[in-house]
Amino acid sequence: MLSHTFLGTNDSERARAFYAPIMAALGWQVRVSPHLPHLAIWKPAGASRPLFVLGPPFDGGMADAGNGQMVALLAKDRDTVEQVYAMALAAGASCEGPPGLRPQYHTHYYGAYFRDPDGHKLCIVCHDAIERDVDV
Repeated sequence: MLSHTFLGTNDSERARAFYAPIMAALGWQVRVSPHLPHLAIWKPAGASRPLFVLGPPFDGGMADAGNGQMVALLAKDRDTVEQVYAMALAAGASCEGPPGLRPQYHTHYYGAYFRDPDGHKLCIVCHDAIERDVDV
Protein backbone atom coordinates (compact mmCIF):
# COMPACT_ATOMS: atom_id res chain seq x y z
CA MET A 1 0.00 0.00 0.00
CA LEU A 2 2.77 2.49 0.87
CA SER A 3 5.44 3.56 -1.58
CA HIS A 4 7.52 5.62 0.84
CA THR A 5 7.55 7.76 3.94
CA PHE A 6 9.50 11.03 3.90
CA LEU A 7 10.48 12.89 7.06
CA GLY A 8 11.93 16.36 6.80
CA THR A 9 15.07 17.26 8.69
CA ASN A 10 17.08 20.44 9.24
CA ASP A 11 20.27 18.44 9.84
CA SER A 12 20.66 15.59 7.36
CA GLU A 13 23.89 14.24 8.84
CA ARG A 14 22.43 14.14 12.36
CA ALA A 15 19.27 12.45 11.07
CA ARG A 16 21.27 9.89 9.08
CA ALA A 17 23.42 9.07 12.13
CA PHE A 18 20.33 8.80 14.36
CA TYR A 19 18.37 6.49 12.05
CA ALA A 20 21.15 4.27 10.65
CA PRO A 21 21.40 1.92 13.67
CA ILE A 22 17.62 1.93 14.17
CA MET A 23 16.92 0.90 10.59
CA ALA A 24 19.65 -1.76 10.72
CA ALA A 25 18.09 -3.22 13.90
CA LEU A 26 14.75 -3.37 12.08
CA GLY A 27 16.34 -5.22 9.15
CA TRP A 28 16.24 -2.33 6.66
CA GLN A 29 19.12 -1.64 4.27
CA VAL A 30 20.53 1.61 2.92
CA ARG A 31 19.41 2.35 -0.61
CA VAL A 32 21.88 4.46 -2.52
CA SER A 33 20.47 6.90 -5.04
CA PRO A 34 23.13 8.67 -7.12
CA HIS A 35 20.49 11.18 -8.27
CA LEU A 36 19.50 12.11 -4.70
CA PRO A 37 22.70 12.12 -2.61
CA HIS A 38 21.23 14.64 -0.14
CA LEU A 39 18.63 12.08 1.00
CA ALA A 40 19.07 9.18 3.40
CA ILE A 41 17.04 6.25 2.09
CA TRP A 42 16.37 2.78 3.52
CA LYS A 43 14.40 -0.18 2.19
CA PRO A 44 13.39 -3.52 3.65
CA ALA A 45 15.91 -6.31 3.14
CA GLY A 46 14.92 -8.26 0.04
CA ALA A 47 12.37 -5.71 -1.19
CA SER A 48 12.44 -2.49 -3.18
CA ARG A 49 9.56 -0.77 -1.31
CA PRO A 50 8.36 0.80 0.86
CA LEU A 51 11.12 3.35 1.35
CA PHE A 52 11.92 5.34 4.46
CA VAL A 53 13.44 8.67 3.40
CA LEU A 54 14.99 11.57 5.33
CA GLY A 55 15.99 14.89 3.88
CA PRO A 56 15.47 18.62 3.74
CA PRO A 57 12.03 19.80 2.64
CA PHE A 58 11.78 20.13 -1.13
CA ASP A 59 10.35 23.65 -0.85
CA GLY A 60 13.57 24.87 0.81
CA GLY A 61 11.77 25.84 4.02
CA MET A 62 12.48 24.64 7.52
CA ALA A 63 11.38 21.14 8.48
CA ASP A 64 9.04 20.76 11.42
CA ALA A 65 7.12 17.89 12.97
CA GLY A 66 3.36 17.88 12.56
CA ASN A 67 1.04 17.60 15.54
CA GLY A 68 -0.86 14.32 15.37
CA GLN A 69 1.46 12.75 12.80
CA MET A 70 3.37 9.58 13.57
CA VAL A 71 5.28 6.92 11.70
CA ALA A 72 5.02 3.39 13.09
CA LEU A 73 7.80 0.99 12.18
CA LEU A 74 7.28 -2.76 12.45
CA ALA A 75 9.66 -4.79 14.61
CA LYS A 76 10.12 -8.55 14.27
CA ASP A 77 9.72 -9.12 18.01
CA ARG A 78 9.37 -7.39 21.37
CA ASP A 79 13.08 -7.54 22.10
CA THR A 80 13.65 -5.47 18.97
CA VAL A 81 11.07 -2.92 20.15
CA GLU A 82 12.99 -2.55 23.40
CA GLN A 83 16.38 -2.47 21.67
CA VAL A 84 15.38 0.20 19.16
CA TYR A 85 13.69 2.32 21.84
CA ALA A 86 16.85 2.21 23.99
CA MET A 87 19.02 3.04 20.96
CA ALA A 88 16.81 5.98 20.07
CA LEU A 89 16.90 7.45 23.57
CA ALA A 90 20.66 6.98 23.79
CA ALA A 91 20.99 8.84 20.48
CA GLY A 92 18.99 11.86 21.65
CA ALA A 93 15.33 10.91 21.21
CA SER A 94 12.78 11.90 23.81
CA CYS A 95 10.35 9.41 25.33
CA GLU A 96 6.71 9.50 24.28
CA GLY A 97 5.86 6.15 25.91
CA PRO A 98 8.16 3.31 27.01
CA PRO A 99 7.94 -0.23 25.63
CA GLY A 100 4.92 -2.15 26.77
CA LEU A 101 1.63 -3.77 25.87
CA ARG A 102 -1.09 -1.42 24.68
CA PRO A 103 -4.21 -3.63 24.97
CA GLN A 104 -6.42 -0.66 24.08
CA TYR A 105 -5.20 -1.20 20.48
CA HIS A 106 -5.31 -5.02 20.54
CA THR A 107 -4.32 -7.84 22.86
CA HIS A 108 -0.77 -8.32 21.55
CA TYR A 109 0.16 -4.76 20.57
CA TYR A 110 3.63 -4.15 22.04
CA GLY A 111 4.99 -0.72 21.23
CA ALA A 112 7.30 2.08 22.25
CA TYR A 113 7.09 5.75 21.28
CA PHE A 114 9.71 8.46 20.92
CA ARG A 115 10.45 11.73 19.16
CA ASP A 116 13.53 11.95 17.00
CA PRO A 117 15.91 14.95 17.21
CA ASP A 118 13.76 16.82 14.65
CA GLY A 119 10.63 16.26 16.75
CA HIS A 120 8.99 13.58 14.59
CA LYS A 121 6.98 11.05 16.59
CA LEU A 122 7.77 7.42 15.90
CA CYS A 123 6.43 4.14 17.17
CA ILE A 124 8.28 0.85 17.09
CA VAL A 125 5.72 -1.94 17.30
CA CYS A 126 5.36 -5.72 17.29
CA HIS A 127 1.89 -7.20 16.79
CA ASP A 128 2.77 -10.82 17.50
CA ALA A 129 1.62 -12.81 20.51
CA ILE A 130 4.10 -14.50 22.75
CA GLU A 131 3.39 -17.49 24.92
CA ARG A 132 2.73 -15.53 28.11
CA ASP A 133 0.00 -13.51 26.31
CA VAL A 134 -2.01 -16.53 25.30
CA ASP A 135 -4.67 -17.79 27.70
CA VAL A 136 -3.93 -21.38 28.66
